[in-house]
Amino acid sequence: MRDRPRYVIVGASLAGATAAAALRSEGFDGQIVLIGAEDRLPYERPPLSKEYLRGEAEDGSPYLDANGLFDDQAIELRTGAAAISLDTVDRSVTLAGGERVGYDALLLATGAEPRRLSIAGADLEGTHHLRTIDDADALRAGLRGRPRVVVVGGGWIGCEVAASAAHLGASVTLVELSAAPLIQTLGASLGSFYADVHAEHGIHLRMNRSISHIEGAGRVERVVLADGERIDADLVVFGVGVAPRTALAEAAGLEVGNGILVDERLQTSVPGVFAAGDVANALNLRYGHRLRVEHWANARDQAAIAARGMLGKPAAFTAVPYFFSDQYDVGMEYRGAAAAEDELVVRGDIQGKEFIAFWLRGGRLRAAMNVNVWDCGDQIEALLGTTAEVDARRLADPTLPLDDLLAAELPAAAPNSPSS
Repeated sequence: MRDRPRYVIVGASLAGATAAAALRSEGFDGQIVLIGAEDRLPYERPPLSKEYLRGEAEDGSPYLDANGLFDDQAIELRTGAAAISLDTVDRSVTLAGGERVGYDALLLATGAEPRRLSIAGADLEGTHHLRTIDDADALRAGLRGRPRVVVVGGGWIGCEVAASAAHLGASVTLVELSAAPLIQTLGASLGSFYADVHAEHGIHLRMNRSISHIEGAGRVERVVLADGERIDADLVVFGVGVAPRTALAEAAGLEVGNGILVDERLQTSVPGVFAAGDVANALNLRYGHRLRVEHWANARDQAAIAARGMLGKPAAFTAVPYFFSDQYDVGMEYRGAAAAEDELVVRGDIQGKEFIAFWLRGGRLRAAMNVNVWDCGDQIEALLGTTAEVDARRLADPTLPLDDLLAAELPAAAPNSPSS
C-alpha cells in the first residue's frame, strides 16, 4: 500500500514534462513518475528541423530541464524505460525490463512516430527520418560537405528540412505528391506561395510527383521517381507524416481512432487514464468536434488541462490550435482549424511576403495565418473567439486596423460556441 498517491506519465515528451510540472503547480504533493523510452531528458521538437539542425540553437540544446525542473519539484524521471503494456484493472504499467509501476492516475503522452514508405532502398545508409534528437544529429552530420539531398514530402517537416539543408549549402530537391507544398493545410494559393519561396532559394521542385525507389550499393546514390526521372543523391529525408503511437492504449482496451479518443477533460474511455499531445484525439469544445493536433502549443495546452483533470478539478479543452514555421526569411504563425473548402481572404502583400491570410466559413472566421506580420496575435485570437460574421472586404483591407475591425464589426459578439 502506497502512503501517497502515485501519478504516472508515460512519455517524457513536452506534453509529459509539462503535465508533471502542472501537477505540482496545481498542488499535487504525491509521487509523480515520468517514464520515457529515450535515454534523454525531455526536449522540445520544433528546433530539430530548424535551429538545432543548423547548429544555431542558443545553447546547443532543446532540453526542458535547464532549471532543474525534475529535481526541484521531486519528479521521478525514468529515462531509457519503454512501457510495453498497460493493465487498467490492476492499474499498472509494465516496463521493458519487467518492472511493474502501479498508478492511481495515468497520463499517456506517447506522441507519434514517422510514417515509413515501403519502397526498395528505403533503408539504405543515407536515408533519414526526423523525429528525435538522435535523428537530427545524424542528419546534421550527413549535411556536412554540401551533399545532394532529396526531401520526400512537402509538409511542414519536409519544407523546414529543405530550407535548413539549403541554408547549410546542400543542393536540395523536394518531391511532393500534390501540386504544391503544404497544400493539404493551406490550400492551392498559399501552397503556390511557398513553392515560389523555395524556388527562389534554389530548391529543385518536383511537384505532382512520387518516388518509386532508391538505388545505391549499400548507401544512397540516386532516387528514382515513378515517372522514371533519376535524381542523383547523397541523402534522402522522408517527411511523409506521422502516426499516433496508440499500440499501448489499444492493447489495453482504450478506445482509439486517429489517436487515443479523449473527452474535453482529456480523459480516455477508461476512468483515471488520460492522454495528451500528438497521440490524443481530443474533443475541443470551441469547435464542437474532435481534433488531433501535432504541434508544440497543443502539447503544452493539453498537458495543463490533463493535469487538472487527473486531479478532479474543473477542466475543459477549448484552446485555439496554434503552430509556427520559419523557412528562410519567411516566418509565420497559424491559429485555428480551417478546411480546404473554406473561403480564403488575404490582407496585405503576398508578393512582398508580408500578409495575413484568413479562412472563413459562412462568414465566420475559422483560421488565420500571419506571415512576416507580427504583434497581431491578440487581435486574431479575439476574432477567432467570436461567432459574429465578418465582412470579408473589410477584413482584406490593410488600411483598416484589426483593432478597429474588432470594435466596429464585433461589438456584441458572443464567445465562440461549438460548431461543426
